[in-house]
Amino acid sequence: MSELATRLSAVREGIADAATAAGRDVAGITTVVVTKFQPVSLIRELASLGVRDVGENRHQEAQAKARELADLGLTWHFVGQLQSKKARQVREYASVIHSVDRTSLVDALRSEESTVDCFVQVNLTDDPGRGGVAEEALEPLVQHVLDTPGLRLLGLMAVAPLDEPARPAFARVRAMSERVRRLAPGASALSMGMSHDYRDAILEGATHLRIGTAITGNRPTPG
Repeated sequence: MSELATRLSAVREGIADAATAAGRDVAGITTVVVTKFQPVSLIRELASLGVRDVGENRHQEAQAKARELADLGLTWHFVGQLQSKKARQVREYASVIHSVDRTSLVDALRSEESTVDCFVQVNLTDDPGRGGVAEEALEPLVQHVLDTPGLRLLGLMAVAPLDEPARPAFARVRAMSERVRRLAPGASALSMGMSHDYRDAILEGATHLRIGTAITGNRPTPG
């Protein structure tokens, strides 16, 4: 096995173990492999190992990779902060956008021709620069998404703060999800959990994990 295959296998085993501990079916958990700064050759190897969901967080890099790898039939997830002026371009290749966090972005993603899946990102910190909507503004933003043509709300996305334990933070997101489902009963998905905290995320109900270096290894220095 290659080093990549070995790491992927280890993470898959870890996910399965966490799902068992949570009393959940591992089939209900989607692993999005985040390939920021990684070469297309690595993504091709991932595809050969059965990976179908790939995540990127920079538009230009994601756009180029999606074009070059169009033959693989991958599902591309945009997981980074998104500028409103790039929204329509991201819609062209991304099947899922994880970082919807403000009304201006929702408006920029509006479409009468096609639908893109999305998550509303919530900010679990007091730092507005971290991305995500503040908890007190969650329901109005969710309602705006629901009222906007071309968007299908899957649920909530969050990044655990670095200065507190991950599991209580993810429990807060799960509680927010219950509020969201009063407005959108079908929006039950939770995009949370990364390389270092995906087990805690699974225990709190994560349906989409965004895992990079635990699978891909250290990121190359960007050129």
